[in-house]
Amino acid sequence: MTADVWVELEQAARRVMEQAYVPYSSFRVGAAVRGEDGSVVVGCNVENASFPAGICAERAAVASAVARGVRRFTHVVIATEADSPTPPCGMCRQVFVEFATSGDLEILSVTRDGASARWRLAQLAPSPFTTDSLSHH
Repeated sequence: MTADVWVELEQAARRVMEQAYVPYSSFRVGAAVRGEDGSVVVGCNVENASFPAGICAERAAVASAVARGVRRFTHVVIATEADSPTPPCGMCRQVFVEFATSGDLEILSVTRDGASARWRLAQLAPSPFTTDSLSHH
């Protein structure tokens, strides 16, 4: 993927991070996912007084993309205000496993100050739960 596409995803993730609803943690997160069709869809974290009812930015972006008919993703950028790049949580990793193109995905995490880290989903979820895990054989 070209550097320009990474820049486009990073800018989209940073913009949507500003819309995060985080009255409890004050930890804003924005995510931009790139569909295998080239589309870019964003999401931000949305907290709730009933903490389990909140949703992560990454899952919000995936849900929005799926609602648009995009079901395979190649790249993700996560933007936070943390001091260090933040990988996706376990639930988000599992959701990515479901929708990753060819079973893998490139993930870039960036901070407000410009620090970054990049992973492949296979590194973050080396033994994922998949449809094969549902086999009764």
